[in-house]
Amino acid sequence: MADKSKEKKTVVIDWVPDKNSKVPMYKQIVNYISSKISSGDWTIGSILPPQRELAKIFGVNRSTVVAALEELESFGILKGETGKGTTVISNTWSLLFSSTTPDWGRYIHLGIFKENVPTIQAINKMEFEKGIIRLGTGELSPEFYPAKMVNDIFMKLSRSITSLNYLEPLGLLELREILCLRLKEKGIQCKPSNILITSGSLQALQLISVCMLKQGSLVYCEAPSYIKSLQVFQSMGMKLLGVNMDSEGIQYWNIGTERKYGEDALLYTIPSFHNPTGIVMSAARRKELFKFCSDNRLPIIEDDAYGDIWIDEEPPRPLKSMDENGMIIYLGTISKVLAPGLRIGWLVGSEAVVERLGDVKMQVDYGASSVSQWILKEILLNNYFDQYLDEVRRALKSRRNLMIEALEKYFSDLAVWNVPKGGFYIWLKLKKEIAMEKLFHLALKEGMLLNPGSIYDFKKNNALRLSYSYIYEKDIMSSIHKLSRIVGLLTKEKQQQSK
Repeated sequence: MADKSKEKKTVVIDWVPDKNSKVPMYKQIVNYISSKISSGDWTIGSILPPQRELAKIFGVNRSTVVAALEELESFGILKGETGKGTTVISNTWSLLFSSTTPDWGRYIHLGIFKENVPTIQAINKMEFEKGIIRLGTGELSPEFYPAKMVNDIFMKLSRSITSLNYLEPLGLLELREILCLRLKEKGIQCKPSNILITSGSLQALQLISVCMLKQGSLVYCEAPSYIKSLQVFQSMGMKLLGVNMDSEGIQYWNIGTERKYGEDALLYTIPSFHNPTGIVMSAARRKELFKFCSDNRLPIIEDDAYGDIWIDEEPPRPLKSMDENGMIIYLGTISKVLAPGLRIGWLVGSEAVVERLGDVKMQVDYGASSVSQWILKEILLNNYFDQYLDEVRRALKSRRNLMIEALEKYFSDLAVWNVPKGGFYIWLKLKKEIAMEKLFHLALKEGMLLNPGSIYDFKKNNALRLSYSYIYEKDIMSSIHKLSRIVGLLTKEKQQQSK
């Protein structure tokens, strides 16, 4: 006969988080579960209800429950298994929550680096949930992965690499030499000493933020802008200021009305296939912008992450191609065209700037991955790479056209949008104001993860960043259809409320 004392039991929950509390709801759930375990009410082997049921009991979104459970799993208190639910496996770490131990929460919030806004935190977690259709993700689908090319490169590397020691401060010389040749095709004249290899272009922004600007400096950028979704400059005490755009790019003349004489400032811009709007800055606007910034001594960070992902026609040459005095720091990356997992980007600037940033990088991580740099060197040398880029452009064009077709079919009465000439993004602006946070959560319940426009903008907006780069083609039409139904319902709901 089985020993009933050893049978696992589902816990009883008779509590809900306080929605009026300043403590985030996921943190309240963490504290509640921890207290039940540390008090002995929930013993080792106890089973928690499924995530959806927990969300219903607590009156929160499933993403909130997921965040709480993941934190408790990281402490080693819980263990989640597919098909078996979540089980209490330890009470050892409950000591963390006793009054005699340090208040780690206080220490966490003492740091200078600001946390992501809740929507971005939810996106970062939910992107990796099984079954989620990522309608806003800024990377290529795994379908694009050039397996044969990469396999050939790995085979070659296994025979040619003799050491994986640290590389020199600016990065692998052979890689920087190849980048010089590729940048020359864009009109950018530089030497290897002008290039710093970074752990992704995001690290380049972080390096700039910690050592090139003082607190209180202004960072101008397009409104909306990718940089607004990050905390990298704000964490260093700098202020972001959005500048409106039109169909040709940033309206640079508005900078003059905002900037005070002698004020420390710089401009961050994405001229080619802008993130999130997809706009391409015209050649004329680029010349005007460069002259304005030169005349006003306004340094520029030019982010060219999407410049090679053109669909209909190549964009105009980068701003950096006009720069003879080192006033522009140019950022590039392999993340968008091939391999975000390599975590390799590059920064092009004057030798003095590159040396300074290289010194700081050595303090941060002692150089980007040696393996990744050797891999990228071989990728850029591979005869198939440019053919691969052409194949990616054709595939993205097909996906873009299909998404535009779906929008024309299901969103013609609900929204307006751009037709991008490259990059990944369609900037969808809803015609009627709706509860965008509610849209985000309702779409999530339907298995669709959205990127709301508000995370990129400086003011409330009614927009979405849609991406055709990651979603499978077979899911585009049905996903846009489902999304339109949710938007339609919320539009009607808003109209009824206003009556």
